[in-house]
Amino acid sequence: MAGKGTLSRLNRPVKKPAEKRRRTEVQRKRLISWGVSEEKLKGLNPKQIRLMLKEPKKKLAKA
Repeated sequence: MAGKGTLSRLNRPVKKPAEKRRRTEVQRKRLISWGVSEEKLKGLNPKQIRLMLKEPKKKLAKA
């Protein structure tokens, strides 16, 4: 007999690397359209880019 929650884990969609790259590229383009320079974005990793998108007014004021 399956344990509690086993079925839900089997039915969850798998995160795909190509989708992650696509999302990261969309986020980069969004920041560029808001006025962040490409040179600054090259030095950031994806986690830092997501942080900039969480509170754009605060983060872009510093940029």
